[in-house]
Amino acid sequence: MKRFDSMTWMGIVIGLGLVLIGIKMEGNLNAFWNLSGLLITVGGSFGALMVNFRKEEIKAVFQVTRQAFVRKDESVVDLNHKFVYLTKKARREGLLVLEDELPEIEDPFFRNGLQMVIDGFEPEAIQNILLSELEALADRHELGQSLYRTWGNLAPAFGMIGTLIGLVMMLGKLEDPSAIGPGMAVALLTTFYGVILANLVFLPLAGKLSIYSKEEINRKEIVIKALLALQSGVNPRLMEEHLKAYFTPAERRQLEEGKKEREEPEGVIFDA
Repeated sequence: MKRFDSMTWMGIVIGLGLVLIGIKMEGNLNAFWNLSGLLITVGGSFGALMVNFRKEEIKAVFQVTRQAFVRKDESVVDLNHKFVYLTKKARREGLLVLEDELPEIEDPFFRNGLQMVIDGFEPEAIQNILLSELEALADRHELGQSLYRTWGNLAPAFGMIGTLIGLVMMLGKLEDPSAIGPGMAVALLTTFYGVILANLVFLPLAGKLSIYSKEEINRKEIVIKALLALQSGVNPRLMEEHLKAYFTPAERRQLEEGKKEREEPEGVIFDA
């Protein structure tokens, strides 16, 4: 299941809002709006991004960006419940009966791995195939992080370019006092825009994508090891203890509390 991550939007809105409130308390917000400076900073840095990355990579990255706003709500505790259930069912009725569970599993990685287990692939083949998929996933995630880190570095640089443009405009019209103000505004505001975009949007997005990428890769590594254990016919209790090695202390407490609150009836299908 996926859920909206409000922290990303809230962080951007709160950070920008407090900056604007601080400006309003000390002066005029209109003084901090300059369209030409914004075009230089955003347009110029995006143009440089197009030079640095291919079109397909930029399109793919903006799809990956959704992960910073919509996250998977599945925890390793949920995976533990699923695999303990699958192990119990496989020991009672055999691996082939697990084919009935495939439609209930939403994660293509998990579903594909379980299908290979049911089809009787060799453990080494299953591990190699899934690890290759995992490496490709990690590369895609790293591309997204790299793009936003690069954009975060380019934005302040183009802010400085805007500053130079503004200074040239100002110095070229020293005889006209009315031209000094607009030139100085471009000079200062482009640097302001570049720093705000880099440190409030682009670099934090790269950090958020990195965190979620590590969480997803960790879950998929657990899936690989659990699938191999399932194929080997491991005892359900041993499966549970094996997966608990990946739990944080909070997740261990969550698992123990869940055991106290309810007894899982036989034959329950856990949603993926």
